[in-house]
Amino acid sequence: MRLAALCSGGKDSAYAMWLAMGDGHEISQMVAMIPERPDSWMFHRPNTHLVDLFAKCAELPLVKAKTSGVREAELGDLKKALSGIEVDGVVSGAIASTYQKSRIERICDELGLVSVTPLWGREPVELLEKMLEDGIRAIITSVSAEGLDEKWLGREIDRGCVRDLTELRDRFGVDPAGEGGEYETLVLDAPFFSKRIEILKAEKVWEVDSGYIIVERAEAKDK
Repeated sequence: MRLAALCSGGKDSAYAMWLAMGDGHEISQMVAMIPERPDSWMFHRPNTHLVDLFAKCAELPLVKAKTSGVREAELGDLKKALSGIEVDGVVSGAIASTYQKSRIERICDELGLVSVTPLWGREPVELLEKMLEDGIRAIITSVSAEGLDEKWLGREIDRGCVRDLTELRDRFGVDPAGEGGEYETLVLDAPFFSKRIEILKAEKVWEVDSGYIIVERAEAKDK
């Protein structure tokens, strides 16, 4: 099938794209929803301005659409963005959020599209390990959970990171994949990238018990 990929530039949407390609689907379009508020129920916000660079490295056309980020109202924004695209289905990176998955499926049903969710139901630690094995390289760009302090900002998700996230799951109940909003990510390289993303300038912002990185400059570099 020809699929549109809901993509934020984070690890889950990127890996879902890769698995969909491996299943024989064609990713013909990227769709990025840009929330106008930081607490969107459906969509990733940190550093969404870099999704253009992600699309450049993936060599895929990109549609960007603003969304209010207001619960339920943002679904109308997504439906509007998808309604003008000629595809057979939509691939997304939902892992365990029934809220996210059910609403994407509802919009797809209304538009006559198939919802493809290759990460759905996967065990978080095994999923992270498989991402690393398949060549997804990502860093943590925001944290908002007990046990995740300022030192986690900018940390690359490697095997040591996965081990530490597993320990935080056991101590504090943190979802190692960040599905509960514990952290957000930015993909720097993927197996379907023709180039990689290199961060040239970034600033950390910490606010009491949560924080994020603002990437001010980044470029596409040869791999």
